Amino acid sequence: MIAAVSIHILQFASYGLELALVAFVLTRSRWKSATTFAAYLIGYVAVDAVLRPIVLYTYGYHSPQYYYAYWVTDVSVTLGAFLLICFFFRRACSDKPEVWSYLRSMLAAVFVIIAFISYFSLRTHYDHLFGRFIVDLQQNLYFACLVLNTLLYIMLQQWDSVDEKLSLLVCGFGIGFAGPAANMALMYLTPGGKNAGVLLTLITPLCNLGMCMVWLYAIAQKSDNEAAIHSREKELREVAAFADVAVQKSMR
Repeated sequence: MIAAVSIHILQFASYGLELALVAFVLTRSRWKSATTFAAYLIGYVAVDAVLRPIVLYTYGYHSPQYYYAYWVTDVSVTLGAFLLICFFFRRACSDKPEVWSYLRSMLAAVFVIIAFISYFSLRTHYDHLFGRFIVDLQQNLYFACLVLNTLLYIMLQQWDSVDEKLSLLVCGFGIGFAGPAANMALMYLTPGGKNAGVLLTLITPLCNLGMCMVWLYAIAQKSDNEAAIHSREKELREVAAFADVAVQKSMR
């Protein structure tokens, strides 16, 4: 009973924070400086906090409708995460075009390898399109995102990146990936994955909460460039106000 209540509290807290994060991004116009991230965030929240709960409470947890909706949307969200991580790599290399040229080829090769592996999975399980194939495709994409996000975080630390907001967004992604990754490992390590389902319902919402908290902090804080621009605008306004006062005194 206590475990069930805890699961529901974590789940609804995660939904609430996700919706609050989207509202904060849109109302504060933060999305204008990070359109790609905002698009992913809105899509992710629409799936996780709106579409899936509607299907879940309409058809039930064990219904085929929820099964199909969950895995198809999970593949879509993971593909969006892969594209967003590629965008983060490009942003990290904004002042290093030669490094980005190499990384762009590497990221394209990773996607081709995933597509190649998934193609053979489709040939092997063509009669279970929404079964083994969808699960394999999602796990391949997810594993690639997990590895690439870790490499990006290490790269940012090695470069002593001044883009603190990017580092926080990448760190938040890492927290979000940690729970499901641990759950996948547990499924393979424990006989029959008996405890995986229970931990999934506990760890995943908890990691989502951590991810959204880090993202909220990252979006809320101003970067060094934004702070410098704001400071400069304030100085200009003060100078303009002082000049107006001086002109008015001279006219008297």
